[in-house]
Amino acid sequence: MAESPVDIDALDIAALKALILDLLEKGVARDAEIAALREENRRLKGLNGPPNIKPSGMDKKARSRAKAGRSANKRRRGKKKGSLKIDEKRVVTADAPQGSRFKGYEDYLIQDLVCRPHTVLLRRERWLMPDGSYRVAPLPAGTQGHFGSELRRFILAHYHGLQTSVERLVTLLADVGVAISKRQIMRLLNDSQENFVAENNAVLHAGLETAPWISVDDTGARHQHRNGVTTQIGNDAFAWFATSFSKSRLNFLSLLRAGHKDYVLNEAAFSYMAKLNLSGVVIALLAGAREQHFADEAGWLAELRRLGITDMKVNPDPVRVASEGALRGALSHHGLLADTVLLSDDAGQFNIGNHALCWVHAERLIHKLDTFTDHHRREKERIQTRLWWLYADLKEYRKMPTRLRAKQLARRFDALFTSKTGFITLDRLLSRLHTKRDDLLVVRDRPHVPLKTNGSENDIRAMVTRRKLSGGTKSETGKQARDTFIGFIKTCRKLGISYWDYLGDRLNVPGATPVPDLPGLVKQRCLEMA
Repeated sequence: MAESPVDIDALDIAALKALILDLLEKGVARDAEIAALREENRRLKGLNGPPNIKPSGMDKKARSRAKAGRSANKRRRGKKKGSLKIDEKRVVTADAPQGSRFKGYEDYLIQDLVCRPHTVLLRRERWLMPDGSYRVAPLPAGTQGHFGSELRRFILAHYHGLQTSVERLVTLLADVGVAISKRQIMRLLNDSQENFVAENNAVLHAGLETAPWISVDDTGARHQHRNGVTTQIGNDAFAWFATSFSKSRLNFLSLLRAGHKDYVLNEAAFSYMAKLNLSGVVIALLAGAREQHFADEAGWLAELRRLGITDMKVNPDPVRVASEGALRGALSHHGLLADTVLLSDDAGQFNIGNHALCWVHAERLIHKLDTFTDHHRREKERIQTRLWWLYADLKEYRKMPTRLRAKQLARRFDALFTSKTGFITLDRLLSRLHTKRDDLLVVRDRPHVPLKTNGSENDIRAMVTRRKLSGGTKSETGKQARDTFIGFIKTCRKLGISYWDYLGDRLNVPGATPVPDLPGLVKQRCLEMA
């Protein structure tokens, strides 16, 4: 029996909104069901569906030309000649016949590249001092070994920036006329990089101190012939990498200290321990410890042994939880991650503090479900359609957030992830995702937080390419240099700075373009993101 029509005139505004929302949900579900039935109809008839014919290249070019013609009055290509630095001015004479009148010059720019070895013999003054010792004039700034700063910049730019192998660098430089070996190139890549490492940690510190959000990801790595993991931390202003042998939360918290090595017991530390259900007895022991600030891991573990915590065999492990808490306390002590949202793909080690989840990874769980019946396939497609519809509306909400739209989106989220489809595996997955409601809907209160971790995945792809090209690293300095310089490449690109100019300024290349302090630029950009 058909339902009696609803008396719309008798409904208030709230009831009308609820009715409209219900009708929209039913419309989406009906469209998904119709599409599934059509596909099933084609399958039963033995058809493969309508032909998927892509437009030809000519069609694409024609459309692009038409589009360019329509927007010709709005956008014009900018002139690049004005930004070029003139290194040489040369007058070219013309063979003019007698009686001609000189009318000035017609300028014509030619860009070229000077690439040749430049060998300098330094005759350093050597003085015999009154005390019998010798004093020799110092080497020029930027000189490392018997190689100048410009060659160092060339090697660092090609190896890290262009993902060139050491063997190809040796060949290229030999062809140009530079006498250098593979071992010497490795020294230029890895040795004496302390200033770069310090600035890299300062970049991370600036980001974690001021960023309204950061996203994280990790990928496999090889170091010293062992399997490890490279962790990425960053946002639209910076990128930072570190390689280790652990994917634990303890390791991740230690990386977030941005170069600091200390452990701190404070309110943030004890709050973290209580949240992870550490025994109240253990928390009381730590609160009554003689010291609350420990310079390094050795001092911290010695205090745990003194208090007898290392001998406790209970669950959860008191040493692990207490160490995580002390690291969280160190972050609070240094003013890091105070109110920063951490966006991740739901890996357990990243779930600390204010946490947000990637919607693309959440949908991927549904996408990977295997279906064995027509009913399962239809329900899966219907849920995916509703999810992407909700995702699109969340993207629009980020542009124009309102309290009313936030409540509507929350109701739609609950309706979607509490649905009962009859597909048991899908229903269980939806129920599990519904428990992560707060992490998936962080955007309601913080519209500036992205809905996906694509930025982190794009950043970390450089590490994957490096791994495929060169395998792994052998020395600690090599691993640290690789992580540091790839981080600088990504950071410079996000800040609109030339990586070549950055290297030139930091290596004291004569005449190099000055580049400001990167941590300061990162801090400014992060404040603008809020």
